[in-house]
Amino acid sequence: MPVFEYKAITKKSGKKTKGVLDAESPALARQKLRDMELYPTEIWQSKAAGKAGAKDGSGAGKAARGRISTRDIALTTRQLAVLLRAGMPLVGALGVMLDQTSRPRLRATLYDVRDRVNRGSSLGDALAAHPRVFTPLYVNMVRAGEASGTLKDVLPRLADTLEDHAKLKSQVLSSLAYPMFMGLFAVATVIFLMTVIVPKMRQIFDKQGAELPRLTVNVIAISDFVGDYWWLILGVFFLLLSLWRAWSSTEKGRLRWDRFKLRVPLYGALHAKMISVRFARTMGTMLQSGLTMLPALEVVGGVLENAHYASHMDDVKAGVRRGRDLAVPLRETGLFPPMLIQMIELGQRSGEIEEMLIRVAETYEEDVRLTVQALVGLVEPMIIIFMGLFVGTLVLAFLLPILTMSTNM
Repeated sequence: MPVFEYKAITKKSGKKTKGVLDAESPALARQKLRDMELYPTEIWQSKAAGKAGAKDGSGAGKAARGRISTRDIALTTRQLAVLLRAGMPLVGALGVMLDQTSRPRLRATLYDVRDRVNRGSSLGDALAAHPRVFTPLYVNMVRAGEASGTLKDVLPRLADTLEDHAKLKSQVLSSLAYPMFMGLFAVATVIFLMTVIVPKMRQIFDKQGAELPRLTVNVIAISDFVGDYWWLILGVFFLLLSLWRAWSSTEKGRLRWDRFKLRVPLYGALHAKMISVRFARTMGTMLQSGLTMLPALEVVGGVLENAHYASHMDDVKAGVRRGRDLAVPLRETGLFPPMLIQMIELGQRSGEIEEMLIRVAETYEEDVRLTVQALVGLVEPMIIIFMGLFVGTLVLAFLLPILTMSTNM
């Protein structure tokens, strides 16, 4: 069924509103709006959900245009699980979710998912048509739940996983917000001093005609270069950025870049811990949902967000396929920490590998938070020291000629 976006005015309050709804034609869409006591001012067929009766994949990518937050998807997943546990059919539950969702892009996506399910598609296949909204982890867990008949139990676990990912990311970003602000402020201060203050001081020295110390001459030369060729500096910066993005988007470039990130002092260790968190939580959650080891490893390789790690997952899968325990090929990669390997070995011996993976993921999440706090505590004084050295250099560069002129007088 086609999906229409609209702008309308409410009958009672006269306020403007907008949203999406499904209807067979624009005329029926307007009639639906009037039944809802809305007066449509604009109405058009949404490109997000594709056309009615379209084949699978005809509007898949378009439905996911724009950003839909992980928290919104987690909330929707949890609400859908509640409805299914209450005994509501899947299509009916998806219809209720449409009424509860206020995000237009998410509603358009849910419309398309509901229509695909209504036409006979499985929920996992309907979700897979929107790869920018639903990750491979999400899709495969839903498929596992459908295959085992435990979808209503898998969805809350999936919502927990999404919320944990979003919480960890939010904590990391909030911890980095202050040093990032300080860094931007430091750069802005440097630019202001070099382009405004230094030229004015130069005019004073030029009027005096005094011979300037080497430090002052160098500072003035740098200021002149920045003032005269700022456009060149910006051009080179954006050119290098574009070249880097083009290089890192290639398979070989991304592999080298991801390998380099692991070697960066301090950050490399943090990045490796975050990958361990993703691996452990993703594997544990999928195994709890009923996936077997090999399909779970297939999904894990795509969610680690590091090409270097992903390239070694093929060796891990090959080892498991030959009948080896998971811990053995993981240890041979040399990428995963000993604690993770030992917990997996313990879980395999006790038959509780899923719980062990979730437990080690929680441990490393706390470790990531502490590591980020330590890095922030290190970066802040470094920025202050940099600013102090820069400002001190400028003060010394201007103070030396002033002292010389006062001595001569």
